[in-house]
Amino acid sequence: MGKFFTILDLGVAAINKNIAVIGIALGVILAFVNVVLRYAFGTSLTWAGELTNYLFMWSALFGAAYGFKKGIHISVTVILSLFPSAVAKAFVIFSNMVSFIYLALMSYFGYELCLLIADFGEMSIDLEIPMWIPQLVLPIAFAGAAYRAGEKIYEISIMDADKVLKANEHEVIHDTTERSGVHHDNA
Repeated sequence: MGKFFTILDLGVAAINKNIAVIGIALGVILAFVNVVLRYAFGTSLTWAGELTNYLFMWSALFGAAYGFKKGIHISVTVILSLFPSAVAKAFVIFSNMVSFIYLALMSYFGYELCLLIADFGEMSIDLEIPMWIPQLVLPIAFAGAAYRAGEKIYEISIMDADKVLKANEHEVIHDTTERSGVHHDNA
């Protein structure tokens, strides 16, 4: 069972990260090309603005879902450090449960929105595609983020209470120094 979750974890991370990176890259390239066409040649791609918006929307939401894995979302632990470790751990689990419930509901309502838009047969103006296609970002990205919040609940629940706050702070510090090539020995 552990191997299944490892593969699932890698798959979700790859999807979130790659869609975020590809979306932002394509959005910037498309916006740049459209600006060059407009100012250098006096023409533009009529559909480029709409597609750029969708690419940035997908990139932002999948990037946020990936942020749950990396632990880069804002977390204020100053007040939690005033409580005993067990109480702080309970608060961290509770806050992640609230996040999980919210994200799961957003995924569900995003799915319902896609069904409603499909039933209405709404089409995008410039791209001339069904509007439920770009709106698929809502159920998919929020489901990925909910998965990450659930994963965090599990990780925290099996962690020793004394290590919970330190682990949350260490995730961000470790990830930042890992990317910059600086390594600290905090042992």
